[in-house]
Amino acid sequence: MTAAATAETNTTATPEFAITRTFDAPQALVWKAWTEPERLARWWGPKGFDLEVKNLDFRPGGSFHYAMRSPQGQTMWGKFIYEQIDPTDRMTFINTFSDEAGGITRNPWMATWPLEVINTLTLTEENGKTTLNLRGGPRNASGEEMATFAGATDSMSAGFAGTFEKLDAYLAEEQGRQGTRSSQ
Repeated sequence: MTAAATAETNTTATPEFAITRTFDAPQALVWKAWTEPERLARWWGPKGFDLEVKNLDFRPGGSFHYAMRSPQGQTMWGKFIYEQIDPTDRMTFINTFSDEAGGITRNPWMATWPLEVINTLTLTEENGKTTLNLRGGPRNASGEEMATFAGATDSMSAGFAGTFEKLDAYLAEEQGRQGTRSSQ
């Protein structure tokens, strides 16, 4: 498994975060982990947090609305709004903080965090392993919000490293279950 994260600036000076990780799992399974509510509930979010899927409407214009609960019992709401979906290969979505009703809200810890972060996730498979590329950056953001985002790349790298460790464990568990079923 490999992992790399970089912060980049594109030609329009909008900060961008990129992370790449290779999973020892077929692309179809990794895609399902990102697109099915019962699977997302098993791994999405920071290490130590539990996830509740309130709603998943996986289609362009649809959304994934969820609550994350910290080990201390704090609840934080989030939402993806899907813009583009190319089944098993690519999706583009806006990631936001939200309230329980699904409205967009500010980051509870950083008042100058962008309200919207646009992300593109791509998956490619080679020899049964899937490489995930995730690129994202602020959308409709002020200069101060873009600066806050650009300054948070180390934190985002650490957060995604923990989240992807959870995804890796979930994928290994699923493949073990599937292997057990096929040998019975």
